[in-house]
Amino acid sequence: MHVVLAGGGTAGHIEPALALADALRRENPDVGITALGTSKGLETKLVPARGYELALIPAVPLPRKPTPELMTVPGRLRGTIREAAAVLERTRASVLVGFGGYVALPGYLAAKRAGVPIVVHEANARPGLANKIGARYTHYVAVSTPDSKLRNARYIGIPLRRAIATLDRDAERQKARAAFGLDPMRPTLLVFGGSQGARRLNETLAGTAERLLSAGVQVLHAAGPNNELTITPPPGAPPYVVVPYLERMDLAYAAADMVLCRAGAMTCAELSAVGLPAAYVPLPIGNGEQRLNAQPVVKAGGGLLVDDADLTPDWIASNVVPVLTEPRRLYDMGRAAAEFGRRDADDALVRMVHEAIAAARS
Repeated sequence: MHVVLAGGGTAGHIEPALALADALRRENPDVGITALGTSKGLETKLVPARGYELALIPAVPLPRKPTPELMTVPGRLRGTIREAAAVLERTRASVLVGFGGYVALPGYLAAKRAGVPIVVHEANARPGLANKIGARYTHYVAVSTPDSKLRNARYIGIPLRRAIATLDRDAERQKARAAFGLDPMRPTLLVFGGSQGARRLNETLAGTAERLLSAGVQVLHAAGPNNELTITPPPGAPPYVVVPYLERMDLAYAAADMVLCRAGAMTCAELSAVGLPAAYVPLPIGNGEQRLNAQPVVKAGGGLLVDDADLTPDWIASNVVPVLTEPRRLYDMGRAAAEFGRRDADDALVRMVHEAIAAARS
């Protein structure tokens, strides 16, 4: 069996694809895996680092919505489809699994022409154009939210890195807090805004630090590699640890009691899976998918939701601090997040891959 993965561009597309690859290898170490990608995407670093073959094809950016620009896509896609088809032929692909992004649409079209079965995974609550098209070609469509409107959708969650999916926060808490220089007993707020940080979150936390510390809350804050944030707690106050980047998100999650963060699909899935309540601050740009990503877990009771414009020191003091300082409320929110979260989406997607292959053979 050889599986071709199509999900390049951003970590939100690549990480679920790699989590599926890892799950396939756990099941069968001899399975062949090739990832389609472009020379400009993060896959050029992430895929080889995880030990998988990367086949590069040209990037064809797609409009987010049907527009007149969409009419120019077929012409630009022809060469890319041919190159994707060549990869399918060379690898004798058993199935193509698409995760959205630049390489997914040519992958879907090439697989459709070649008679290769297709599986679609959509991580966002609002699907992109590539996956909307891909979902027309298959009955095997996996989604991350239970109320997805994508055609043939089956709710499984998002495949996660094994270190996250198997994390036991209670067992790792003491070690994790020691690793970051945090107090082993104090309520702990984790703050991050993605790999590059979030200026809005940084500025707001700088204005809230004194109130957090005076309430007995300690903070682990990933400010971003290109951002400067200096907060010096007064003598006797809880720690406020600022780092540029978190290499070990599993340790950061184990150290935390609550999170303040953006609402990317992977972030929402990971926090729910490990049972961490969060205050989600969706990006105020784009097509609103971050708000949609966070709404299901918030509705389930596992988090709070605040607009970027409404995130202020007063809001944090009135909404986040009471959760962190009330153990019962913190426990209830964490349990609600965990009940909503999915730790086994990688194995569920493996089963869907086998279903698609078996159906094609029959």
